Amino acid sequence: MTLLIGVAVVSGCSVIPKGPRGAPSSEEGPNDGLPPDKARHRVALLVPLTGPGGELGQSIANATTMAILDTNAQTVRITTYDTSGGAGDAARRALQEGNRLILGPMLTEDISSVAGVARSARVPLITFSSDPRAAARDVFIMGTTQESSILRVVQFARSKGVSRFALLAPKGEFGSRATSAYNNAVRIAGGTVVASDSYDRGNNSILSAASRLKAKGGFQAVLIADTPKAAAQAASRLRGTKGLRILGTDLWSGDPIVSNSTALRGAWFAALPDTRYRQFAASYQTRFGSAPYRQATMGYDAVLLTVRIAREWRGGTPFPAARLADSGGFLGLDGPFRFGLDGTVERALEVRETRAGGVTIVSPAPEKFVD
Repeated sequence: MTLLIGVAVVSGCSVIPKGPRGAPSSEEGPNDGLPPDKARHRVALLVPLTGPGGELGQSIANATTMAILDTNAQTVRITTYDTSGGAGDAARRALQEGNRLILGPMLTEDISSVAGVARSARVPLITFSSDPRAAARDVFIMGTTQESSILRVVQFARSKGVSRFALLAPKGEFGSRATSAYNNAVRIAGGTVVASDSYDRGNNSILSAASRLKAKGGFQAVLIADTPKAAAQAASRLRGTKGLRILGTDLWSGDPIVSNSTALRGAWFAALPDTRYRQFAASYQTRFGSAPYRQATMGYDAVLLTVRIAREWRGGTPFPAARLADSGGFLGLDGPFRFGLDGTVERALEVRETRAGGVTIVSPAPEKFVD
């Protein structure tokens, strides 16, 4: 059974002020509209507020503010720590100030330093990374992984009669992960990868790779594991193959090239559902005067999850991390999600098809987990 953690979105509340570099942004303040800090669980938000990634980090921080206000949470206190001066240092300060749960960090490369500090204090992390390799029993990954988006679109293609698959992937770590994920997804779905090719990023070698793949033939669908811009280039060379279906990843979500490219017309890709996001984005725009980053919903949902579990979290005790592995999962702005015992996340994704002037949902995201 999926646990509803709350998706109310309202407007008209003030914003938590941003602190100076390296210092926490406190919820305390005479005009911040938040309840006084009494008998609340202390939770740290670790994101960059300045420098590279600062705008995204601030968007996530704003979203956590919205979640606290929208739920009128009385038992949770969120303090933001700027990681731009060093994620490990930010984590140490968070622990010194009594925080028993860390939301973040945002960057995968910061997870090891933060976890190294937090683990000895038995403080778990709910991170905004999408790299499942960083997951652990005390490090939970919120971001949508390419493994899950690839599996979803492959299973959908298989349900539509596709059994022979091909792959175009860039050389390097990203391409290697995509290749492994694709081979695994096709195997699970009961299909066969009959052809593949790779290319160097940063030049036109993707065109040559697409031509080589087309010459091999024998496949019904091909995953182009790259951005929509690169995929459109490759697809232009692959077109002409009768009945060929182009597949993409969640990297395509929200990119206008997907809708504007004739070469990608009819392609399938998996993504988070946007139904609740649109309402969230409108409220965010009203409050902060700008559009949120799409990833900001992770901050909102992380707080909703924390508030939900805080109902059963006794004061002065460690955060009950075992509750995160509830098999029924949780429902947030991005739909149902649940964590495994190893810290990886499973999300309910929808499949979209690109059409002239936009995309349409051809397979809605499940509303709950049934196993």
